[in-house]
Amino acid sequence: MFFRARGLSGQRWGDQGGVTVFVAVCVLALLGIIGVAVDGGAKMRAVERADYIAGEAARAGGQALDPAQAISGTAVVVDAQDARAAAQAYLRAAGAAGTVSVSGDGKTISVTVSGSCATKFLSVVGIGSLPVTGQGKATLLHGVTAPEGN
Repeated sequence: MFFRARGLSGQRWGDQGGVTVFVAVCVLALLGIIGVAVDGGAKMRAVERADYIAGEAARAGGQALDPAQAISGTAVVVDAQDARAAAQAYLRAAGAAGTVSVSGDGKTISVTVSGSCATKFLSVVGIGSLPVTGQGKATLLHGVTAPEGN
């Protein structure tokens, strides 16, 4: 036995507009999924670029050897102040902002790049940008290294 719903006034309620609501909800969900995919991909590319810039800035800092120790043969280390300045100069030239640190022994330069990635779809729901962080490290090596056992 089938029942038909009737309103208080005795009118029948039909399915008019039911499909429209379903389609509207599905379209919104689909746009949300596409938005997350597009903006998520953009963030991944931005993180990859930030990692690259951080690595190159660390390498640039690694070129700032301490000449007094290198020439005398005492040690191959960076001049911490010059290394920070060189890495920061690279970051400025690349249009990035970040922090640079030099290890206590002067052999490792670490760079952290921070920024944001503008969104295309997520801005509709109030998320205008996503945070991006990249990290790079350069370690000074001296001499020839070979695998053990040769």
